[in-house]
Amino acid sequence: MKFSALSGLCFTLLIVATPSHGQEAASPVITIRKGTAVVVAVKELGGNAGPAAGAVLKNDLQLSGALSLGEADNASVVVSGSADPGSFSAAALDKTGAVVLKKSYGGDPRRAVHAFADELVETLTGSKGIATSRVAFVGNRTGHKEIYTADYDGGNAYQLTHDQAISVAPHLSPDGHRLTYTGYQSGYADVYLIDLRSGARNRVLKFPGINTGAAISPDGSRIACTLSKDGSPAIYVTTISGDSPRRLTRSRGAESSPTWSPDGATLIYASDEGGAPQLFQVPAGGGRGRLLNTGFGYCTEPDWSPDGKRVAFNVRVGGTFQVAVLELGSGPARVVIGAGENPVWGPDSRHLLFARGTGLYLFDTVSSRENRVIGDLGKISEPAWSR
Repeated sequence: MKFSALSGLCFTLLIVATPSHGQEAASPVITIRKGTAVVVAVKELGGNAGPAAGAVLKNDLQLSGALSLGEADNASVVVSGSADPGSFSAAALDKTGAVVLKKSYGGDPRRAVHAFADELVETLTGSKGIATSRVAFVGNRTGHKEIYTADYDGGNAYQLTHDQAISVAPHLSPDGHRLTYTGYQSGYADVYLIDLRSGARNRVLKFPGINTGAAISPDGSRIACTLSKDGSPAIYVTTISGDSPRRLTRSRGAESSPTWSPDGATLIYASDEGGAPQLFQVPAGGGRGRLLNTGFGYCTEPDWSPDGKRVAFNVRVGGTFQVAVLELGSGPARVVIGAGENPVWGPDSRHLLFARGTGLYLFDTVSSRENRVIGDLGKISEPAWSR
């Protein structure tokens, strides 16, 4: 299947030193053309933290899907560098020795390596990387459903909530700085907002009935959610503080799982107004929901890709939940993962995260490669991903 501009293509790296007016030579100009794959070699990194940093960098480049690892003698780009506690520096050179990318970072070396990997991916392919993104999910290792956060590759996993109650439906703001989730500490389903930098937590949705499925808008100013304060569960939009709820949908069915378009103008959600749940689209300012033609009879948990071109969602086929992707405007949808739940897109609109049993998996929709990134926190469910 082809789900991005990278699909079905391979690349060759062309670096040209172009003279500019009044100068001997300008910086290298990088052009990507169809041809053989861009192979990147990572030399052994120096410094006390070099071996660990090198392993993280290789994993980042491999998981990107846009680059491939190789040896220095057949690589288009060779990376060398050094890592110590509190610092990381690296340089990527082409075969002629021209600098493709050279950066130095302070702070945590692991985080710095992720930043370098993303910059290298974008420099070589023009596509956004995923290495600096964060994920959240539900795990029940403690005997309770609690919210966890981690790096996209499963590193630095951290138990965020210790509510010893049901804590579900996490959603990360696009910048990864805030998280909403549904908690039952009061005995009812309420929505909490956590500032991940300060740790401050506030209960922002506590209307009578159900408060759940909160999704922060792309600009961080609004929340789309499911509320039942006026009757059957419907889609509402509130301020980021939970104020001024505005009802968008009015049907006899139960509506859930709103997901924002990248421009914040439209929402896709699931509704069972016709029987089995289907996906609908509605303006964020309100209006009549429009049924999306997916080609499947049971559709839930939609997630809109950051590039605006696709929606991933769950379908149920023969009692098994599968992951499907709909190319908006061209449908119908096609199954891309045979068994999995709660798919969410990564920043590159190429990768999906999904849950299966006790694992959290990273899936490349171009290569169909699947990698388990979390697997020791009990049953995993409901992943979220920053953009």
